[in-house]
Amino acid sequence: MKDLFKGCLTIPNFLTLIRVFLIPVFAVLFYKEYFYWALFVLFLSGLSDFLDGKIARRFNQVSALGKIFDPIADKLTQVTIAVMLFFEFRSVDSEVMRAFSGVFLFFFFKEVVMLLAGMVLLSKGLRPGAAEIWGKMATFAFYGTMLLIIAFGPEVGAFVRDGKNLSLVMPEWSVMVLVIVSAVLTLLALLSYVPGFFRQVKEKPLEDKTK
Repeated sequence: MKDLFKGCLTIPNFLTLIRVFLIPVFAVLFYKEYFYWALFVLFLSGLSDFLDGKIARRFNQVSALGKIFDPIADKLTQVTIAVMLFFEFRSVDSEVMRAFSGVFLFFFFKEVVMLLAGMVLLSKGLRPGAAEIWGKMATFAFYGTMLLIIAFGPEVGAFVRDGKNLSLVMPEWSVMVLVIVSAVLTLLALLSYVPGFFRQVKEKPLEDKTK
């Protein structure tokens, strides 16, 4: 635990902390239907996620805490967005989008699986691995897709809710394609962690026997 907090006072970890604080802010704004502000907060969250990794690598501010804290912030953010959009699309007029809304729960269940896997590793004194390339691609696709939906999604987009700017409304098929692509990348990211997870669990007892 002592090593975990060694060198943790860094700008990237501060940005990650801000991202965690932005989660309830986004949720409240979205729930209270301040959609423009909710969209702005989500943009700031995505920007902070991009910057903390860049700064950490550029200025050698990678820390043990950051390797755990950053993905936790990502998971909490993605779960919040997915759940809120699920309920939002459940209330729209379109039967197609109401039926499709269940896909958003996939992101929720994926993060639950990742959380449980992380708890297993931590219980064995292991640290979850850093995000792989698929994980980074999935996160980028998720933020981009959700920003577009919250801005221009049919019946839910901040810029089209009042019936104006109808030319900017995303067709239902485009929403479904983007969400499915994001879900596929998310699934690939999940699968990319599987070999490392079992390798860590398998090698830990061997390391213990050699001590």
